[in-house]
Amino acid sequence: MSRWNPSMPPIEAADYIIVGAGSAGCVLADRLSADGKHKVMLLEFGGSDRSIFIQMPAALAYPMNTKRWNWGYESEPEPHLNGRRLNCPRGKGLGGSSSINGLVYVRGNALDFERWKEDEGATGWGYADVLPYFKRAEGRDEGGNEYRGGDGPLSTSYGPLDNPLHQVWLDAAQQAGYGLTEDYNGYAQEGFGRMDMTVRNGTRCSAAKAYLYEARKRPNLHVIEHALATRILFEGTRAVGMEYEQAGKTHQL
Repeated sequence: MSRWNPSMPPIEAADYIIVGAGSAGCVLADRLSADGKHKVMLLEFGGSDRSIFIQMPAALAYPMNTKRWNWGYESEPEPHLNGRRLNCPRGKGLGGSSSINGLVYVRGNALDFERWKEDEGATGWGYADVLPYFKRAEGRDEGGNEYRGGDGPLSTSYGPLDNPLHQVWLDAAQQAGYGLTEDYNGYAQEGFGRMDMTVRNGTRCSAAKAYLYEARKRPNLHVIEHALATRILFEGTRAVGMEYEQAGKTHQL
């Protein structure tokens, strides 16, 4: 953090500045620019997500292990793992971690939301409170129902069932004494069942594809790529701007 430097005027002013075009940043950019009235600036250090290695689900290991798209974070040495550092992939580029993750769509357990609300004071975060937002976000391939959304921007789908090993695996689970679930994002999460994936027409449906692609067509949304945010600028205790580096130069916004 630093104070605003009036000798270095901003290159441009905006109503909202969003730092990072990850999952949250893409949603914010879409929602805050939707009325067409407010000017929104989105800073992202990474670049385009248009690579086939990001868009092709089967290639997920490539962006997850490439410095171009992964910040390469590690944990501190873990005392109970003989001092090993654990790999903590975080996405770098449009879509953030949603552009390099394993594409598995799993909602939080309903009882966790209820515990937050009933035992930990998180009013408004019970399962019944958050379910409408899950449904609003989701565009399920098989359509919506009481628990799932069918018209949202984030596409989810199941893998093809033509592999005979799929049913064999489910049968083996039952023979081992485990239950089945028709939909682990529906009524019953516990059990073996089909895996939900953030896939649309055979390609990755990241937050960038779900929220940012269409939003970028609006004239009031500006995305600045390869911009590393370095400081929040203050006037007294009020945040009034951002400082960022791009191509070796420092800018204020």
